[in-house]
Amino acid sequence: MNLAKIYYSVIAFFICFVAHSQHSIKIDASLDTEKKIVSIEQEVVFTNTSEHVLKEVFFHDWANSFAGKTTPLGKRFSEDFLKRFYFAKDHERGSTIIQKISDNATNALQWSRHEGIADIIKVICTKPLLPGESQTFILKYQIKIPSSKFTRYGYHDNGNFDLKYWYIVPAVYDTKWNIYSHKNLDDLYMELSDYEIVFTVPEEYHVVSELTQKEIARNLPEEEDQNLKIITLSGENRGEINLHIGKQPSFYSFPAGDFIFISNIDDNNLMPKMKSVATERILDFLKKKLGPYPYNKIVISESDYKNNPVYGLNQLPDFLRPFPDGFQYEIKQLKAITETYLDKTLLVNPRHDTWIKDALHIYLMISYTEQFYPDMKIIGKLSKVIGIRWFHIADLDFNDQYFLAYKNMARLFLDQPLSTPQDSLVKFNKNIANAYKAGVGFKYLEDYLENDNVLDETIKEFYSKNVLKHTSSEKFKDILQSIAQKDVEWFFKDFVNTNKKLDFKIKSVKRKKDSLEVTIKNKKENSMPISLYGLRKKDVVSKTWVTDIVGTKKVMIPNDNITKLVLDYEQNVPEINRRNNYKNLKWILNKPIQFRLLEDVEDPRYSQIFFIPEFEFNVYDGFTIASKFYNSTVIRRNFEYNISPAYGFRSQKILGSAAFFFRNQIAEHGLYQIRYGVNGSMFSYAPDLLFRRFSTSVSFNFRPKDLRSNENQRLTIRNVNVFRERDEINPVVTPDYNVFNARYGYSDFNLTDFLGYSLDYQVSKNFSKLSTTINYRKLFLNNRQLNLRLFAGAFVFNDTEKDGDFFSFALDRPTDYLFDYNYLGRSEDTGFTSQQIILAEGGFKSRLDSPFANQWITTFNANTNIWNWIYAYGDAGIVKNRGESAKYVYDAGVRLSLVADFFELFFPVVSNKGWEIAQPNYDEQIRFIITLSPETLIGLFTRSWY
Repeated sequence: MNLAKIYYSVIAFFICFVAHSQHSIKIDASLDTEKKIVSIEQEVVFTNTSEHVLKEVFFHDWANSFAGKTTPLGKRFSEDFLKRFYFAKDHERGSTIIQKISDNATNALQWSRHEGIADIIKVICTKPLLPGESQTFILKYQIKIPSSKFTRYGYHDNGNFDLKYWYIVPAVYDTKWNIYSHKNLDDLYMELSDYEIVFTVPEEYHVVSELTQKEIARNLPEEEDQNLKIITLSGENRGEINLHIGKQPSFYSFPAGDFIFISNIDDNNLMPKMKSVATERILDFLKKKLGPYPYNKIVISESDYKNNPVYGLNQLPDFLRPFPDGFQYEIKQLKAITETYLDKTLLVNPRHDTWIKDALHIYLMISYTEQFYPDMKIIGKLSKVIGIRWFHIADLDFNDQYFLAYKNMARLFLDQPLSTPQDSLVKFNKNIANAYKAGVGFKYLEDYLENDNVLDETIKEFYSKNVLKHTSSEKFKDILQSIAQKDVEWFFKDFVNTNKKLDFKIKSVKRKKDSLEVTIKNKKENSMPISLYGLRKKDVVSKTWVTDIVGTKKVMIPNDNITKLVLDYEQNVPEINRRNNYKNLKWILNKPIQFRLLEDVEDPRYSQIFFIPEFEFNVYDGFTIASKFYNSTVIRRNFEYNISPAYGFRSQKILGSAAFFFRNQIAEHGLYQIRYGVNGSMFSYAPDLLFRRFSTSVSFNFRPKDLRSNENQRLTIRNVNVFRERDEINPVVTPDYNVFNARYGYSDFNLTDFLGYSLDYQVSKNFSKLSTTINYRKLFLNNRQLNLRLFAGAFVFNDTEKDGDFFSFALDRPTDYLFDYNYLGRSEDTGFTSQQIILAEGGFKSRLDSPFANQWITTFNANTNIWNWIYAYGDAGIVKNRGESAKYVYDAGVRLSLVADFFELFFPVVSNKGWEIAQPNYDEQIRFIITLSPETLIGLFTRSWY
């Protein structure tokens, strides 16, 4: 290291050690409540505390993230299927208008939007900024405040304002510039600064912030509006400053220990004393667990809480909530206060290292509930209601929700390492599962250390040494390793930095005199430990931690009349499968069988079988009632089955279905899952005629490494056997048939663009056919949507003349000989149910004179929106039958897309038949799409989370 570098390092260290904060920010702002604009003149004194010479300084201008649909924030909203931003009016979006950037000598500085990114500004320094030197930047600009309906921050319809990211701040430079775009992740990374803010607002407005605040005498020119007031705000060593500005005071405040607590979180009309007691208890708890809060005021807003709430039953409407009002209020404040406590005082990189704060946050919440509400259940007072209390979910503690949320993603194979950058996380992981996994991981670590004080001491030391300093999870790791008496490397290596699952089982047990030789199998590839319990009836006799299990490991434990061995008996280890943790030494079955009415949360103590009545309808069987027996729980299993014997009240026949599926995850991406399936069903396909369908299948599922991507590929190979009863009056020539089907599908589904295509090959004794379908949708910046679809199919050979068009390509209504579609009346040619269509094969809506093709068919379907959910559609195609010349077909009309792909109506206007709308019996030509499957409808609402 040369002398200059040593000199710069010493200067930088001295400044970091002596200065209260690296930068100072002075803001003179004025709010125009009518135009929803903040006019700002800002002075930023930037200090270079690094060892490097800086020629430019980067700033975050996150207010400009709302400027358009194609900003990083706009793209993020589209990725998450949040339509409200894309379809918002221009005046509802925000922006920044920069008028001037200069130095303190009023010399204009060269600046630009870095690489064209809307919310990152690069400013060239007046001269190279040496280590330890400072430069003053003068910025003059206007902020157009966005609507609060996008992120809950901005202007509200009631005239109030919650301002977040409302001013320009310098980015953090350590060994590089840490510049990130606003992606609705609440992860602005900035240095602590000293603030002096002068804010001018209308007289009737109130300002709430965490800074020291006072109203000063007005000294406005006579020509300016005198119905204004000036507020000064100041504070040292502060991060991001939020302002809450409203006409009517919505915040309540009271002393809480050494500082003032301010909040507007809904208090459920609690008495002020109860609010004060609950809040002081939370703050006292955090002070003992972490250390004192370094500021004299803490502000908790409803907007902050709702952006990171306590998910679960507490989000139900007030009249349905099963928790006492006092607990409801306290748990909300606990979540919000703990988050603020950590965010304001621990400066970790929130984009790349936020897991440590998440772990502290959830661990503290778990510890608080254990201490003050040890008997609170996950469904609150409902756990005592007759009927509900019989379910296993009624047995679960309030804290069990954290593990369940993580296990849900792990079972869906969508879990991600805790160290994954925030902007790469699936929304459910970002908002819920990763933080919960981190907190549950700390409880796992606490149990493993076999000393409750070790983790608590580590947390307190980590906080006290790093409060108001830049820190990282590595420093937490160093402190833990220095205190812990056991090896904890596995926690950071496997639990934090990978998404390796935990799944152990007791493989075998051998008795050896006065001891037991237990062989434990680690079904996953990791070095994480597991606890082994020995039970005598219900009493715990022994507990042994077993580490370094590679494949299998044998462990010897004393045999003190042990009747049962259990892995993780107290359920502190976040295993994704606890059903194989039991070994009964006194009985053949490891666990008793349990029958349960209705689906429940998985109970690993029992082999569960659920049953539930099911109701379906088709015109032949009428209403059918089934008793469905199945093993699937609220959280998905790898092996699932359902057996549903049914009875049709109209057909008066025994019906039903059965299905067995097994999912095998073989990788994280690429070919990541193989799914094997066997299913069969028996229902009526025509009056008094049954069909029996039996199918075996295997699916190969592919996905990219980026789990936020909606790109998916699937190759399905199946064999379908169909057996139909003969109609003696109108006998079918081929009632029974077998079809081998190979289908490849690709889709990339996003809000603004959708591309999907499939290749399908079918072969049977009497025919072989090949087809392809291509779907494309584009949502333009002017909100115009265009949907295009191309279908092309041809027979390789076709010897099905004796069956009419049963196996032919259909123009408007496939015959569905594979029984894949949910027709209300699949054999109907007339009547209401015959007007149901499935947009498959030709995709036409009008019924034309050439409804089938036994040689080849090509169709093109298009539609575009006229207004909101009203679309104009048009179809064109060519149908070719053997012995006939090719026929050109077309139709056009109006589509009402009430719920896209789930409930739609089609009104034909014109086609080969002429002007259809003027023809007799027009009501019989109207077509409809309806989806009654609850599973399909649920997918409509969960796609933005997964």
